[in-house]
Amino acid sequence: MAQNTVEKTPVTILGLGAMGTALARTWLTAGHPLTVWNRTPARTGAFATEGARVADTAAAAVAANTLVVVCLLDDASVDEALAGADLAGRDLVNLTTSTPAQARARAQWARERGARYLDGGIMAVPPMIGVPEAGGYVFYSGSRALFERYRETLAVPVGTAYVGEDAGFAALHDVALLSAMYGMFAGAAHAFALIRKEDVDPATLAPLLSDWLVAMAPAVHQTAEQLRSGDYTKGVVSNLAMQVAGTPTFLSTAEQQGVSPELLTPYFELMRRRLAEGDGEEDLTGVIDLLVRRPAAAAGLPRAVSEAK
Repeated sequence: MAQNTVEKTPVTILGLGAMGTALARTWLTAGHPLTVWNRTPARTGAFATEGARVADTAAAAVAANTLVVVCLLDDASVDEALAGADLAGRDLVNLTTSTPAQARARAQWARERGARYLDGGIMAVPPMIGVPEAGGYVFYSGSRALFERYRETLAVPVGTAYVGEDAGFAALHDVALLSAMYGMFAGAAHAFALIRKEDVDPATLAPLLSDWLVAMAPAVHQTAEQLRSGDYTKGVVSNLAMQVAGTPTFLSTAEQQGVSPELLTPYFELMRRRLAEGDGEEDLTGVIDLLVRRPAAAAGLPRAVSEAK
């Protein structure tokens, strides 16, 4: 048992919030020598009794091991924690939630300090950590060689998905998926609001709603194929013109039920705009092009006009 523990990759983790604690405990339970640091020392006590090394400073924690995992509140917290640390020769895996631009800047920042860098976007909540059947995983981007070196260690607490050498891609995938999740939550909120004043048990609507969303989810594959091909009319079942014609029913129902349409109207407006300038026989895919802001030079327009559009 002792031999197996020695052979496992030592890990330093900075940050023992709910997610950091879950990650740290899983590595420790799996036999990885663990060094922990947290801005609030009280969170480290349990780890000390369980065999982890507790560092007094972030710099000391970084010095303890080559593999350093950062799981802090935000990008500014990373700056603060690592300000006095010597990162030369360290392998920095940053699981702090950030934007793609912040991740790319952090990768450059790490290289300038002699560290190798991986960025991560966690697609899980703390109870899913250490539970393979829960289906959680982390997007990783940056050095493929570094990812391959630590693939097994990184997969101990939760699954892994490498998405590219561009350090910003993990954050980009993370935010893209979570943005879709919030869109789904918005639709579900509107659905529950419609029945709120009626003699309809929300518990009876919930399984219907869940099954319907699952049934509709495969539509994303058709959207992806249409974006790749540029043909938004391929495989259309309910075309844009027909769907726009149906939107007044949804808005009238909301009004009659005393429900604000504010979660629906932005999307419906995009649909109407696309219909006005596009092909009524196409799918809803064209609204994506309305969301993407074109650079002024590419659009052939003055910047102010382009941004206004």
